[in-house]
Amino acid sequence: MKDAVDELRENVSVPFERARAMPPSVYTSEAFMERELSDIFTKDWFCVGRASALSETGDYVTLELAGQPIIVLRDGHGALKAMSNVCRHRMSTLLEGRGNARSIVCPYHAWTYNLDGSLRGAPAMTQNEGFCKTDYALPDIRCEEWLGWVFVTLNADAAPVSDQLASLAEMIADYNMENYTETFFETHIWDTNWKVLAENFMESYHLPVCHAGTIGGLSKLEEMVCPPGEDAFNYHTILKDETLRIALAHPDNTRMVGDRRRMTYLIAIYPSLMITLTPGYFWYLSLHPHGVGQVKIGFGGGMSNDYANDPDAQANFVQLKTLLDDVNIEDKGCTEKVYRGLSSNAATAGHLSHLERPNYDFAQYINARMAQAQG
Repeated sequence: MKDAVDELRENVSVPFERARAMPPSVYTSEAFMERELSDIFTKDWFCVGRASALSETGDYVTLELAGQPIIVLRDGHGALKAMSNVCRHRMSTLLEGRGNARSIVCPYHAWTYNLDGSLRGAPAMTQNEGFCKTDYALPDIRCEEWLGWVFVTLNADAAPVSDQLASLAEMIADYNMENYTETFFETHIWDTNWKVLAENFMESYHLPVCHAGTIGGLSKLEEMVCPPGEDAFNYHTILKDETLRIALAHPDNTRMVGDRRRMTYLIAIYPSLMITLTPGYFWYLSLHPHGVGQVKIGFGGGMSNDYANDPDAQANFVQLKTLLDDVNIEDKGCTEKVYRGLSSNAATAGHLSHLERPNYDFAQYINARMAQAQG
């Protein structure tokens, strides 16, 4: 009997013109999810969020990446730093959620670490002759910033983010994505497989139907462009009209010309960062498996700094956030229905539309990571 890895390998062996969606087992197999954690999430770069949300000394965010607790913070020298979120004493986790800290204090025995991870103090340890504070720094984890995004990886050999995404940076250079400021961040858990939500973002074929109550009427299938993806990402584009002014290039923006001034990029950076980038605002999802049938979502967004001095821009963005919340409700309903269907004995993978090219490329990426791990 074929396992999910074998089924995926067979699935991606055909050209795009004859491609089908990934087989149901890829979404429902516990063993396949374990392979994803070991072959993908421990090996590739994972997006923590925006650097603008970690702007002050001591600003931090915590996460679990493939089961490993991590702190990312702005240290006393103004640099972004990632390290283990596990106390070196009795191994409690240290910080929770997001916030600001002058130091890192263990909630179990009050061992206290500086923002650089070095141990500052440990109560009642003077009588242990083998104890030395300098032996107890929190282990570093690789952390890089790219165009305002913060990434971490557990893989010491991963190529730098800037190398992997060099062609994407060139493609969207006129958006100045590093100069977008995050104004909201939320976490959610939905009852679907992480790949279902990732693929939902990667294609806009579903917009007229799934989002009929919100943005569906503004989505013209004939204006969607879905080029072949690259090794580390895929993308497609949509042209926006003047219905939402903050989706367009600001009048003071002289960098962008022609259709670029109203072009939205929908970018999927593997494995799980999904960015909607317009000339005026952005929003994103950063996804991590939460078991086979659930996904943990980091949902954030904000405005281009081009709009920073416009008195009505933030009010317009508040209206946009309300719309995005409604769109998310629709996506939640659609993706949870897909997962329930995938779990059925009647589930079979259908052929892909030409508007689902990014999904095909995503399947190729996942298969390549599995094959790479097997050597």
